[in-house]
Amino acid sequence: MDKYGLIGYPLEHSFSKGYFNEKFQNEGIDAEYNNYEISSIESLWEIIDTTPELKGLNVTIPYKKQVIKYLDALSPEAKAIGAVNVIRIEHTGNKTYLKGYNSDVIGFTKSIEPLLERYHKKALVLGTGGSSKAVCYGLKSLGIEPKCVSRRKNIDVLTYNDLSPKIIKEFNVIVNCTPVGMYPNVEECLPLPYEAMDSHTLLYDLLYNPNVTRFMEKGKEHGAVVKNGLEMLLLQAFASWDIWNDREVK
Repeated sequence: MDKYGLIGYPLEHSFSKGYFNEKFQNEGIDAEYNNYEISSIESLWEIIDTTPELKGLNVTIPYKKQVIKYLDALSPEAKAIGAVNVIRIEHTGNKTYLKGYNSDVIGFTKSIEPLLERYHKKALVLGTGGSSKAVCYGLKSLGIEPKCVSRRKNIDVLTYNDLSPKIIKEFNVIVNCTPVGMYPNVEECLPLPYEAMDSHTLLYDLLYNPNVTRFMEKGKEHGAVVKNGLEMLLLQAFASWDIWNDREVK
């Protein structure tokens, strides 16, 4: 039986295990998907060494960047983004070959593209982690100029205190790549001048639990178009399966 899995910490709210095991059952695929909750990325080798049937892994917080040093190769997208969320595993004799990919960028671009209008030229990307890097890469591929926002001051990064109504009007695509507002902390919300938003503002939240985050709710109150990350999650899962089975990812 082929095996697949997810590495990260913590994994209590993981979507992947239920999705893939249901897919395997419904489609008669002789495979199993497991969660590998590891408190250190060094434990990756133990998983691989003790699971010879393992054909692929998904990678989530906090290991999307840390895992790269353990891989033999990267796809062009993963290399450019500097973050990996899919690993394809090949066994040849005694050698194990690991290649990293980024299906977050595939899921994100396919999900947000239908919502983009000609007046969407610039975007604020909230957060600076692995997901935000994939989002920035995806936005650039769609012809939109991204600017990251962080709580900490840094070169080429805005802070939340910098976000004036004028900036909100100029950067009218805003993507939340942070866990702020995720269940169970559903009342949490990033400090933005929501009153400056209107029908030309597009708010995209990578979170999907709850279905409508406070970030989305507050934008919607001022006429913004909003979308959560559920479709992105599904699309990146489809792409993971294609990668593991050596199919062209479209």
